[in-house]
Amino acid sequence: MYLSRYYFFVLLFITSTNAHYEHSGRDDLTKEDELRVKQVTQIKYDLEKYESLSGGAATSNAIPSINSYSFASANLDFEGKQKFQIGNGLFTKLWVSSPSSTKASDGLGPLFNARSCQRCHLKDGRGHPPVNNNDLKVSMLMQLSVHEKSTMTTDYVVPKPDPVYGFQLQDNAVAGISSEGTFTIDYTEESIELNGGELVFLRTPQYNFKNLRYGDFHKDTKFSPRVAQQMIGMGLLEAIHENDIIALSDPMDLNHDGISGRVSWIYDEGFTQKKLGRFGWKATNPTVIEQSASAFFHDMGLSSKLKSDPFGDCTNNQTKCINALHGNDNDYEVPNNFLDFVTFYAKNLAVPKRRDVSSKKVLAGKRIFFDAGCGSCHNPKFVTSRNAKNKAHQFQLIWPYTDLLLHDMGPELSDNRPFGSASASEWRTPPLWGIGLTELVSGHTSFLHDGRARNLKEAILWHGGEGARSRDYFKKLPQDSRENLIEFLNSL
Repeated sequence: MYLSRYYFFVLLFITSTNAHYEHSGRDDLTKEDELRVKQVTQIKYDLEKYESLSGGAATSNAIPSINSYSFASANLDFEGKQKFQIGNGLFTKLWVSSPSSTKASDGLGPLFNARSCQRCHLKDGRGHPPVNNNDLKVSMLMQLSVHEKSTMTTDYVVPKPDPVYGFQLQDNAVAGISSEGTFTIDYTEESIELNGGELVFLRTPQYNFKNLRYGDFHKDTKFSPRVAQQMIGMGLLEAIHENDIIALSDPMDLNHDGISGRVSWIYDEGFTQKKLGRFGWKATNPTVIEQSASAFFHDMGLSSKLKSDPFGDCTNNQTKCINALHGNDNDYEVPNNFLDFVTFYAKNLAVPKRRDVSSKKVLAGKRIFFDAGCGSCHNPKFVTSRNAKNKAHQFQLIWPYTDLLLHDMGPELSDNRPFGSASASEWRTPPLWGIGLTELVSGHTSFLHDGRARNLKEAILWHGGEGARSRDYFKKLPQDSRENLIEFLNSL
């Protein structure tokens, strides 16, 4: 009954027959569909029907718990649930170095950051910086690159690996190989006074490298710390029609609202094709399978059909690493079916059902969210494509609170590392769905790409650039209004 009611709402949502029709550019919709989609995706301040079902019919109805990010899409069929469970097993499995009697699990490294996907995405949730410099960096890593501006297209930076350390600093290695090194973090704090006298302390990280075992970095190497992102709803994000994302972009800020979201276009090596980036902190991967293959390769040193080198992120200057034994015998270290199962798992981690959607404080916070302009980047809802590959993701009204575009967040959040279409200070708008369960699932409330924000309030106050107006609006709010906004975010 639950699923049938939801499909009825999405497919038959009543709209005026006299509504003005503007073609959306979506090739999967009839004229009638487009009118329905246009009406149902309009921003509203009051309580909306089915608003609690953030992931549409795929939403998890499970009682909130430490496992809230780990349930399968509610509308998967029996075969899909089986594939999900197999993918879950591969996501959590520990990989070992070659050679091994357990051929299905060998190929790790030689250099790596983690032995399993779950190691970084614990409980499929967010990573965090180490609590102190003695704490293990199990869900945070340091990306590296030397940059060359492409001559094939404008405003596109082709990342090149550090000639010694590659694209990622690997702090672990298999037996007989030296790990690359590690880093420590020091923080400085600055206070910000909000309306009413409340003081909030923002911390700025400073990174220091130590135990570099292969020499110095290249003089032009750029560094970018990254914490692992939550895994929920990725298949639904992939199912958003490309033209719906493009329609939200406004690179020249033609509407003069101070928001100039840009599409992250990803080019192939010969610049003959481009894809719309959706995943990663700077939207550098267009699909979940490409995001998964990149993680296998860079984080664990495992080859696949999309990343075929058996030695992972080793460079030619690391000869012992290049020549080490590997698991590429008759197949890739991550066989095609393994990669497909893990990708299916990642695509079908369900978004949890919202909580307290009808609360007066939550609804007051919802209005403040839009009045402050937060919805300009954190676009609340989409209707996914009818042609999505997975039936569970087709034509669903979803509430991710993202536009999947790149936005300039100002110099204070810059990582000084342009990448692809993204400048150093541009970041993909992170989805907000499920954010209120972060502490329950992950045991912390660290936010932003490097985890510098210790709670949602700090995360808001770090917004600069295109987010500065919303930040300043928040600062001037009365304390009870600020608390209502936080209540709304925690309900997502």
